[in-house]
Amino acid sequence: MAKYKHRIADRLLERKILGKGAVLIEGPKWCGKTTTAKQIAKSVLDLGDSSVLMQSSQMIEFSPKTLLEGATPRLVDEWQALPAIWDSIRSEVDKRGEPSQFILTGSSVLPEADATIHSGTGRFAHLKMRTMSLYESGESSGAVSLKDLFEGKDIEACTNNLGVEELAYLTCRGGWPWATIVSKEVALDQAFDYFDSVVDYDIQRVDKVKRSAERTKLLLRSYARNISQQVSISTIRKDMLTNDASTLDEGTVADYIKALKRLFVIEDLIAWNPNIRSKAAIRTSDTRHFVDPSIGTASLGLGPKDLVNDLQSFGLFFEDLAVRDLRVYAEALDGSLYHYRDSSGLECDTVLQRRDGSYALLEVKLGGTERIEEGATNLKELADKLDTTKMPAPSFMAVVIGVGQYAYKRKDGVYVIPIGCLKD
Repeated sequence: MAKYKHRIADRLLERKILGKGAVLIEGPKWCGKTTTAKQIAKSVLDLGDSSVLMQSSQMIEFSPKTLLEGATPRLVDEWQALPAIWDSIRSEVDKRGEPSQFILTGSSVLPEADATIHSGTGRFAHLKMRTMSLYESGESSGAVSLKDLFEGKDIEACTNNLGVEELAYLTCRGGWPWATIVSKEVALDQAFDYFDSVVDYDIQRVDKVKRSAERTKLLLRSYARNISQQVSISTIRKDMLTNDASTLDEGTVADYIKALKRLFVIEDLIAWNPNIRSKAAIRTSDTRHFVDPSIGTASLGLGPKDLVNDLQSFGLFFEDLAVRDLRVYAEALDGSLYHYRDSSGLECDTVLQRRDGSYALLEVKLGGTERIEEGATNLKELADKLDTTKMPAPSFMAVVIGVGQYAYKRKDGVYVIPIGCLKD
């Protein structure tokens, strides 16, 4: 058995389980939810086992409490296979009146999930897991800490060991835990298998609506072609229509997008709305992103060599990878990730805002002196626009790069940080 690679979610789960009777772990399938939960669970009810599910389906009718007996925290894996168990857990949490009783994991494909989950308010904590960041999978040295930067500490001199070819491979491999421990050839298969599973199986189970596998493919490919860009549903529809002769309206496209969000396949980046001095209108369009960049490359049938031979596309997929990592790190810092764009054309790829109101402005560039300079210029221009009489100044500004030998601080105060040196 492969040695467990520690996740940032480990310490988040340990904290959340102390504050609530139950924790619901959400996220894309294959991202390691069950394995992470098992690190602290003392007993397990595995509803993913067909024989256990069959017996549990009978037991839930006359003695649901029996299913929940066991050492705590008790893991209920694939809970959505038996939806009625949710209310049983909620009731048991109320009766026991103690924290750290249950951990629930599973895919997000059941139509009743949304309505059911809301009923756990006050009893359930929620933890969103994603695929592994480069720091979690061991490809980032972690020499530069976002937490330290928020606390005003300067970065130590450090080098980046990721070259363009290795970074292209990591983009196509993705952060799937299994992919991090097998051979490169096998690792690259994981994203393609995931793509096929979503298209052929999961999209049919997300709710009671029958959806086309072919249209799902078209949508995912359109997302991949528009990755890291702020494109409308209308634009995605037109892109899909070039390969779909049948009628396709915007409502249908929006429905497919909603379904894929519920499956944690895509996760768009919403707009940041700060106080600014200028009269420029802030654009509110989402930036299109996958939960993992490998889903996008697999959608288009791309491999590492394809990215190396098309650096413009590589830059967009690298931004998707950086957003994935920054989202993982933001969770650890009690923060969320946003993007900024206004009517003057000024953009900032990512803004990491913490619960306490502090924030960092982060541009993402594949690399190169010209691109770094462009990113730094954008950051300084945005910082100058912010009305710091109504909000704090940014804690720091940084250009996160893919390819570059060193992490360093420019004379203008903007940090340049390779993704291969970064951690929470």
